[in-house]
Amino acid sequence: MIRRVSLAAAACAAVGFSLVTVPAHAAGAEATPAHASQKVMSGSDHVKCTRLSKGQLCIVMDSRPQSIDVIYTKKGGANIKAQLGYRMNGSSSYAGLETISDGDRATNTWKMSWPCKKAVGLIKVRGQGTFETPAATFPGC
Repeated sequence: MIRRVSLAAAACAAVGFSLVTVPAHAAGAEATPAHASQKVMSGSDHVKCTRLSKGQLCIVMDSRPQSIDVIYTKKGGANIKAQLGYRMNGSSSYAGLETISDGDRATNTWKMSWPCKKAVGLIKVRGQGTFETPAATFPGC
């Protein structure tokens, strides 16, 4: 598990291009990012990351076993209270609320058997809103 998370984080860090992203509540609408330094980073179809002003959010779709990992690495700033989650087919699922400090890496894994579906990684930060990654797909889809 730790190796897979490390590989996912390395994949997110080694991506090749960036775009501007918006908070999840503004997704689909033309809007300005809540934080000017938010950038979307993409490594492959099954690993997608978003750089936020104080950290990085990634989703990793794994096919063996089929699971979704959502990883948030906090890089500076005050502690936050947040929930990691994912959205697939219009439905969202979140883990419990946790405190994340500077330098922490928060990770949650959901196991499932939904082949060839797209999902976005989510982080719902108390007092700041919800942020998301671009959509990722399971390998081989």
